[in-house]
Amino acid sequence: MATIVDVATLAGVSTSTVSHVLNETRHVEPETRARVLSAMKSVGYRRDALARSLRRARTDSIGLVVSDAGEPAFADMVHGVEEAAARRGLSLLLANSAEDPARERTAVEALLDRRVDGLILARAAGSGAGLLARIRQEKKPLVLLDRMADLDVDQVGVDNEWAMTALVDHLTGKGHERILLVAGDLRVSSLKERYDGFLAAMEARGLATPTSTVCEGTSTTEGTFEKVGKLLRTALQRPSAVLASSTLLGAGALRAIQQAGFKIPETMAFATFDGFAYSDLFTPQITTVRQPAFQLGEEAVGLLMGRIENPSGPTRVLRLESSIEFRRSTE
Repeated sequence: MATIVDVATLAGVSTSTVSHVLNETRHVEPETRARVLSAMKSVGYRRDALARSLRRARTDSIGLVVSDAGEPAFADMVHGVEEAAARRGLSLLLANSAEDPARERTAVEALLDRRVDGLILARAAGSGAGLLARIRQEKKPLVLLDRMADLDVDQVGVDNEWAMTALVDHLTGKGHERILLVAGDLRVSSLKERYDGFLAAMEARGLATPTSTVCEGTSTTEGTFEKVGKLLRTALQRPSAVLASSTLLGAGALRAIQQAGFKIPETMAFATFDGFAYSDLFTPQITTVRQPAFQLGEEAVGLLMGRIENPSGPTRVLRLESSIEFRRSTE
């Protein structure tokens, strides 16, 4: 294995000059720098990244744990984090908790063991305060992504209640007064915010929300399909519109609506948060709330780097605004 001495000998410089080129610790004349880089390439020299990170107390890497990397919104967030990290010369270590707090804890411990410079976390449903305490114990910079909390920690998400209110406004403006909300697992803070926004918006319009118009507690497409199907079959007054709080919930609800024999939008309006890949191919096209998911990932990296550079700075909480694509499914 080539050493720094081999590089210095071939380039005709001192080992300290090679070190300055490698670590950018002192100005080196362009011609000399070029000779050193050429010598490194010729002898096949590779810097010892571990030793360098120990000297700098930095690994130039960050960790990201998401609850479901396969969902469209989370996939875009991951891409946003990845792009923002790459622009800063950072490596990204990614883990998927699959909505399992134990698996999330294992992933975080693995990232801490790898001495990442900071963590971005989209918490799993049921994730406890103990995990955040563990991260604080390590004095590791942390940013919460998408799934926000009433905690003194940097975080970035969207204004879920605004988006839900806008959807309810749209549907009630079309004459829908009995709306079925497919709310999902309310331990997930973003879903709970959408649920709260729905109840508040309906109450503000003097509309009732009996238990038969809220489907909560499901966390799989199949479970959602079964529960929504049962509500549609047994409701004394069937809803005229269905509102799903995520892609996964939307897929299960849409299948239940179709199996029950309702036609969208003729006999049932339908809208969802996050939407589906290639949604333009759906007939009819579906009204969808789009999160600025890629931007959320970028902002999370910005917050994390700010915290790394200034550990004692004030906590920052960002709420970005979603956009709504009104389409034929709610006409």
